[in-house]
Amino acid sequence: MEKVTYEIVERTAIVTINNPPLNVLSKEVINRIYDIFQELETDDEAVSVILTGAGDKAFVAGADIKEFPEWMGQANFKEIVMDTHRMFNYIDDFPKPTIALLNGLTFGGGCELAMTCDIRVAEDQAQLGLPEIKLGLFPGGGGTQRLPRLVGEARAKEIMFTGEPITAHEAEQYGLVNHVVPTGQGMTYAQSLASKISDKSLQSLSRIKQAVNKGTELQLEKGIELEADLFDQVFQTEDIKEGVNAFFEKRKPQFTHR
Repeated sequence: MEKVTYEIVERTAIVTINNPPLNVLSKEVINRIYDIFQELETDDEAVSVILTGAGDKAFVAGADIKEFPEWMGQANFKEIVMDTHRMFNYIDDFPKPTIALLNGLTFGGGCELAMTCDIRVAEDQAQLGLPEIKLGLFPGGGGTQRLPRLVGEARAKEIMFTGEPITAHEAEQYGLVNHVVPTGQGMTYAQSLASKISDKSLQSLSRIKQAVNKGTELQLEKGIELEADLFDQVFQTEDIKEGVNAFFEKRKPQFTHR
């Protein structure tokens, strides 16, 4: 049985991690996620992606701790860590909008994976946290970098220092989660949100993502220059012609993502 699968429904790819009982991130799962996202990048049928976990217990409850003993003392351990970052960074920079649907425990590497997505939707039974400190570790999948960017330095330090989980509603208040929905309604909500996104031009969507991701790392003047470069690019596309024509003709545009 494949531990990560996907299907495309109405221009949205639904990627499901199915590694029972808690969908932990083993090396096999990490490699399969990476392979699937590489496939989806060039799949013209998929404009957006929903990433979720199978079942109702966990999105991803963390890394596969059974793999930890073989890592201890390895001279090339940093290479192993950076190989995981390769997948996380790929999703972070993925040129299509991504939605993480958190349908249960979202701990450790699972929380770090969720933070690589553009939008996070949580069912109200979900819990989020970075409990690595309880093992004498600290978040090593980008948590120390992405969490402060989302919730602020002080809040991020408290979450990582204590290792205690937070509720979906707390995560929403902190800015870690965009929306909280009732248990069992997450996929319906995520698909509705993805549908609103997927009928837009991928030429524009990908440039919004690039402008925000890269621009927040720059001084404002440089960020504005980046935006202007991307704005210039989008004006050369077929989709802007279609969008403008549709506006004047009072009809819904039919974007071809070219």
